Amino acid sequence: MSASSPRQDPGRLRLLLSPVVAAAGYELDEVTVQQAGRRSIVRVVVDAEGGIDLDGVAAASRAVSEALDADGSSAFAAPYVLEVSSPGVDRPLVEPRHWRRAVGRLVEVPLDGRPVTGRVTGVNDDGAELERDGRRESVPWARLGTGRMQVEFSRPRTDRPEDADGDADGSDDVEEVDEFEPDEES
Repeated sequence: MSASSPRQDPGRLRLLLSPVVAAAGYELDEVTVQQAGRRSIVRVVVDAEGGIDLDGVAAASRAVSEALDADGSSAFAAPYVLEVSSPGVDRPLVEPRHWRRAVGRLVEVPLDGRPVTGRVTGVNDDGAELERDGRRESVPWARLGTGRMQVEFSRPRTDRPEDADGDADGSDDVEEVDEFEPDEES
């Protein structure tokens, strides 16, 4: 039985990469490592207030790649693929920061155990404000379940600036992939 490399441990990677991503001006949302044959796939999801555009994903990818290359504590035993992306609309809304980024969006959320659909109009320390059927309701976090953004084909205009892919939600659904092959020893 072989132990996994400390560098392949997602918890350790999060500790390594969080300050690097923060220094680049973004937030580390998720880190996963998956084996795919001889390779490891390292998936890193980054985000920012107001969303992240393609240039931001590229900058975060460079910072993450440099941090992994500079981390001399241990190397991946086999080649790895680095994928850096922004969260898509399918990301569950579980933390207040996720809800803040969903302001202006239509969401479905269990409210007191039954699914409701409404537009997020605001978020504060106590909960989220939803507009349903023309009424606004402040809903405390304890009453909200995990929300999901709904895809809208004719979304109402917002005051939020458009991002790189032309929508105003800040999610680009763009991945940048770097491949790294460790030097072969003779």
